[in-house]
Amino acid sequence: MWRNYVTVGIRALIRSRTYAVINVFGLAAGLAACLLLLVYVRYETNYDSWLEGSERLYQVQATWHETGQPVAANQTSPFPVHESIAGGFPQIEAVSIAYPVRAVLQRDGEPLYVESLSVDPVFLDMFRFDFVHGSPRTALPNVNAMVVTESEAVRLFGTVDAMGRTITVGTGDNAEQATVTAVIRDLPRNTHLDFGVLFRFDHAAYAAAVPPEYRSWGSMGQFHYVRLREGADVAAINAALPAWEQRTIPRETEEGRTSSRADIMDLSLVSVRDVHLGEAQLGAMRPGNDSRTVATFSIVAVLILAMACINFINLSTAQAGQRAREVALRKVVGASRRQLVVQFLGESLLLTTVAMLIALALVELVLPWLSSWLDSDLSFQYLGEGGFLPHILALVLVVGAVGGLYPAFVLSRFQPAQILKANKASADPAGTGRLRAALVVLQFAISIGLIICTWVVWSQTEYVQNVDPGYDREGLIQVRGAWRFEERGNWESARRTFAAVPGVTGVARTNLGVAATNKTILSVSTEGMAEPLNIRVYAVDPEFFSTMAMRLLAGRGLGERFANDRVVRPDPETESPQPAPTLAQRGLKVVVNRNATRLLGIRDPQQAPGRQLRVGNAGG
Repeated sequence: MWRNYVTVGIRALIRSRTYAVINVFGLAAGLAACLLLLVYVRYETNYDSWLEGSERLYQVQATWHETGQPVAANQTSPFPVHESIAGGFPQIEAVSIAYPVRAVLQRDGEPLYVESLSVDPVFLDMFRFDFVHGSPRTALPNVNAMVVTESEAVRLFGTVDAMGRTITVGTGDNAEQATVTAVIRDLPRNTHLDFGVLFRFDHAAYAAAVPPEYRSWGSMGQFHYVRLREGADVAAINAALPAWEQRTIPRETEEGRTSSRADIMDLSLVSVRDVHLGEAQLGAMRPGNDSRTVATFSIVAVLILAMACINFINLSTAQAGQRAREVALRKVVGASRRQLVVQFLGESLLLTTVAMLIALALVELVLPWLSSWLDSDLSFQYLGEGGFLPHILALVLVVGAVGGLYPAFVLSRFQPAQILKANKASADPAGTGRLRAALVVLQFAISIGLIICTWVVWSQTEYVQNVDPGYDREGLIQVRGAWRFEERGNWESARRTFAAVPGVTGVARTNLGVAATNKTILSVSTEGMAEPLNIRVYAVDPEFFSTMAMRLLAGRGLGERFANDRVVRPDPETESPQPAPTLAQRGLKVVVNRNATRLLGIRDPQQAPGRQLRVGNAGG
């Protein structure tokens, strides 16, 4: 019987080749698009799930609610978290710190920049990477040891077998020799971690090398991770963190007002599997994504599949009416309604199966290109953990049933006497036309909605690319790691070298780059303000405004010839030991933007020059 059903179904398709081609390839295109979107959604939602024990690993994130500033959700957290958080929560089994550094390594005198992390030994016990050479117990015995990934080992030493190899880290007087003590496999791309080299973080050396403000509750330059004990309730810890912050973070008195950073900062533990799609994206090692974007792609996948199914149902119902005489004759010779339903559902499943096979071929062809375009490791496997075979079978059954259910039940209701008496080869059951019209309207509505959404996204992207940011982006180049020129005291030489490059029209420095995720915050107030505002501050060269082609709305820019335009930092080796007036005594000229004048209550920028500001460090 089943062989007969298959034979009849194949013959029906051969008789209606145009219908078969349109229906099969239309459904295949929809299924392929749906599967590709599902692959992408699964990839985005599975970040860091490959880590062993990831269900107990959490990142400590800090969200700042500073007056006058938008809420800043950071993946980093204050430096004292490392030494204090475990003591307040016995549910925490281990704490680790990771300090991001863009290190300079020298190979045969050639500088090489690598993304690296300075970590404590607990980090390698917490994040159990796949070691090619070495082991986590012996990987970071001292500060002169380094762990490299496979690709970084090949780039630095030309081989994966880099155990015991040495390389110079740093330049000038700060250069040191580091030895490779372990090699790990390259991390999958679906991880929030980003490093090629791991160094050992030395708390004592760090404390001796940096000022206290870099180790305060306002220092946000490091990541903290915790591993919870089995059965620990992270929701209970997050609920208790605000009270713990108030007890732990010291209060400070400034201008008669007592405050604490606990008043404007909230800590929280976020699973490492949720970091990529979490709300906190400031300071991230890798750019994250928005959970709403991923949800949107899921909805789009469902809508595309719905459009493909609607098209499939429409063509199936239109074709069903052409088989009225066939159904009547089968009933005359004894076919039951159940047999007819099974036959037409089987034909629908046959069509869907053929369409799915074509769709899978399209997915296999398109996926490598899509993965390269998205710079990701998209993979499509059928079996094993994460295999798509169950989803494929479910799609075939659901789409086949949806596409064949209505035609099967409609055709099986035909009355043989009426069809044969009227000598009709085709018949349209009552209501079929209205159903097809409704489905077509729904299909066009979905298509128009998707087109409108695409146009909105495109127009917003165009707006962001073309909106005036307040400076000239054309030809602007930002040099990463330029602080090293300042560190070695040869900025003037570097500036002249940059300026001598053909085509360069301006060179300037700033302590924060364009679109920087880190920030420096100052508490600023002016006469008549009840509460101070927290405002971002940039330290710049006088040439910064001309280099960036910024337009002054009022007043003048900064200049070297004006003493009060500079933050003076006396050099004890060259400057006179005579006491100099402090910055608070002599004052400092500053430049503010239009938004700052509005926040400070100055309606007209022309009235801003000459206004006095009171400034106190808010610890950003």
